[in-house]
Amino acid sequence: MSRVYVDRFLRFFLVIAAVALGAIAAYYIATVTYPFIIAFFIAMIINPLVDALERKAKMPRWLAVSVTLIMLFAAVAGLVTLLVAEIVSGTQYLARVVPEKFQALITYMETFVADQIIPIYKDLAGMFKSLSATQQDTIMQNIQAVGKKMGTTVGEFVQSILQNIPQLLAWLPNAATVFIFSLLATFFISKDWRRLVRMAQQWLPTKARTSGKTVFLDLKRALFGFIKAQATLISITTVIVLIGLLILRVDYAITIALIIGFVDLLPYLGTGIVFVPWIIYTAVSGDIPFAIGLGVLYVVVLVQRQIMEPKVLSSTIGLDPLATLIALFVGFKLLGFLGLIAGPVALVIIRTLHSANVFRDLWRFIIGKPTT
Repeated sequence: MSRVYVDRFLRFFLVIAAVALGAIAAYYIATVTYPFIIAFFIAMIINPLVDALERKAKMPRWLAVSVTLIMLFAAVAGLVTLLVAEIVSGTQYLARVVPEKFQALITYMETFVADQIIPIYKDLAGMFKSLSATQQDTIMQNIQAVGKKMGTTVGEFVQSILQNIPQLLAWLPNAATVFIFSLLATFFISKDWRRLVRMAQQWLPTKARTSGKTVFLDLKRALFGFIKAQATLISITTVIVLIGLLILRVDYAITIALIIGFVDLLPYLGTGIVFVPWIIYTAVSGDIPFAIGLGVLYVVVLVQRQIMEPKVLSSTIGLDPLATLIALFVGFKLLGFLGLIAGPVALVIIRTLHSANVFRDLWRFIIGKPTT
């Protein structure tokens, strides 16, 4: 009996070690081959169109791939051009209006300081002079400490920004290189897709090929579902913001709605990056009804995002809403903002492996039963 448990323990340890080493190896391999991983996913996405052109238009495979990539690049470039044109038009308006609003804010602040802060300062100065010398020294030391802390914090923040500028500039050539390699790799992978599939089928054993096909198809469906879910959520946010801004009679509502929809990609912060400063500014400048309108719109956007995200992810990826919500929360607690994306992805992988009976086969291997 003890021999059986020893064998099971050794097999369990072997499985854990193999999974850990495989994950570490995959991570380090991905850090140097990510352009080709990107190319693989792009090739997987465009393959249906390439197959259709090859079959219906009687094109050679290489020509079908070239036409598809040109169409994809033209569509993306056209969409970006339209967005940039609209955003440039809107930013020109904002560049003309924001200085006027900023000057109005400065005037308001000057009036506020003169009417409210200075009288309070005079009262505090009178109270300060009535204190003993020791009390005055203590207060001055605390004020100096607070000022020094604020100065250090601001200095570190500015320094971090300045230090990241060279890194950003150095990243641009790397981004261009990654783009070129990914584009070329996409062409060759898509052109030789059938040959690569046949090679994979020859190398893999039957059991691994069957499980691998199930995992691949489920992950492919989940990938498209996740992209569709994010596009749906961003579209809903953009439409709600656009309707709200039109009701509030905001100029260049389309540009502002597109910008807010774009920043909605940022996990957790999202639309608050735009709405919170905007609401504070309008409230401080005295336009209380408009600030209330923006606040109501922001609350509506937040509520619909929290309600719709689990439902949309569950419907498009095929996950249970409660499980999706748990994955979002656990991912955020473990990895921060990135975890809001990694959580659902990890859940999809776990569910896919379970549906492919990978966990069942591993358990059978650990306890010593033959797999079927």
